[in-house]
Parts: sequence; structure tokens; C-alpha cells
Amino acid sequence: MHHVGILHHPRKPESLRLAADIAAFLEERGVRAWLGSAWDEPSVLAEIAELDLLISLGGDGTILRAARMAAPHGVPIVGVRMGRIGFLAEIDPADWESPLRKLMVGDYWMESRMMLQTYFLHDGERSEHTYEALNDVVVSRGSLARIVRIHAYLDDAYLTTYAADGLIVSTATGSTGYSLAVGGPILPPELKNILLVPIAAHLSLNRAVVLSQGTLVRMQVFSDHQIILTVDGQFEVELRSGDEVVVGVSPNTAKFLRVQRQDYFYRNLMGRLRWQV
Repeated sequence: MHHVGILHHPRKPESLRLAADIAAFLEERGVRAWLGSAWDEPSVLAEIAELDLLISLGGDGTILRAARMAAPHGVPIVGVRMGRIGFLAEIDPADWESPLRKLMVGDYWMESRMMLQTYFLHDGERSEHTYEALNDVVVSRGSLARIVRIHAYLDDAYLTTYAADGLIVSTATGSTGYSLAVGGPILPPELKNILLVPIAAHLSLNRAVVLSQGTLVRMQVFSDHQIILTVDGQFEVELRSGDEVVVGVSPNTAKFLRVQRQDYFYRNLMGRLRWQV
């Protein structure tokens, strides 16, 4: 590795201090280090394409941002856990030098995770923006506690109409996020399946549905009140009644470098959720 980027969290001063320490560690070993804020996407994007590795310092939200920026360029990511749980992070901030030494000499394995791509249509016209998600795409009600009706189609075949607070379209990565909180199943991260998980369904399908990788999900939404499209919990777009949201597999893949054993997932899951007795 010759050029490594370090993304820090702008609201965590300890993240910036650690970024400086890691940069000094890398430069002592002849590796060029670049530092940037995870919230300054325009300037970060200009640098990422040239990187051999992107190190993310923060919680899973920071890693989600890093993944969306790095995936189109095929740049791998490693996360340093500075959040509360950190399902996606690989390195503990109290012991970061040893893992980084392993990475520098190629003692790691690479994990690829599927991403989603979404856009919406208003009056049949496609939105200007297409959004990428590593965790999930959510269509939900706004601030008022009023249900939305969502006509769901899979590869243009009608599935059902949900009457609910919303509907989550999740990757395996996102299965330990919002999807888990509303009763969805936990999927190992290497799976390429898509999850459909309703939020507080009322007199309609209230079970999660597991879809195959290539399924295209189309949702037509209806409500007399506010409807929100949320991507990875970080982008929010207000929809109108009758709009359609289309979600499919992204051509981009998030790549994570791992120094833990390949059976790390369930061990970390149980430990971080404190489910072991």
C-alpha cells in the first residue's frame, strides 16, 4: 500500500487525534497518508479514486458514508470502532497498531458486501438522483402517526399491499440495523439476498420476506400525509402520494479488509449485542 486515506468524524475530537496518530504511523513506514472529514463528501470524492485503502474512524454511520464513496472506485475500507456498537468496524481504537501492521504486509482477507441502488419516479418521470445504500432503503410515514399504503412489486409482479408505518428494503449488512429492530431476520454479510421488512404493519403482511439477489423491488406509495424516502438513515427525500420507488442491486460492491478470523461475524454479533449468557 502506497496511499492511504483516513476519514475522521468531525464531531468526535478523539477521532481527529487518532487520525493524526495513524497518519504519522503510516508515513514512518513510507506510506502517503491523506486525512479528510467523513462529512465533506465533495473534497473526499476527489481523493478517493487514488487511494489503496480508506480507513474510517467513527461509528457504523461513518463507515456507511465511506462505503458509498469508496465502492464506485473499488477502494477497500477498514473501520476503527469509535461508536457504541460498530458491527462494521474491524479495529479497536485501543489496539490499532497491530492490525495496521498486518494490513501493511498483506496479512488480511477481503470481504465483499452487496449494495443497493435506488431512485424514485414522480408522474412517471425518473428522479434526477440515484442513491446508493449499504444498509437499507426505507419508505415510511412522516411525523404524524398515520399509515402509508405501499403497493409492492417484485420484478413487476404484484406481491401485496402493505398498510404500515413503512417498508424496509435491506441488504444482509442492513439486517443487523433498522431491519433487526423491527423483527427482521439476521443474515450473514456474505449473502446477496434482499430483505423486505414491514414497519408496524396493520392488517396486512407483517412478516419479513427474503428475496434473491437479482430481484427488482418497486414500491408505489399512497398517503394523505407526509411520506419519506430514507437511504442508509442519512439521505432523506420527501415523496408525494402516487410516487414510485425502485430498488435493485447496485453494480458497486463495498469491500472490507479483515484481520479477524473468517468466523468473526456471529462472535461479534453476540458480544456487541450482549446476547451471550
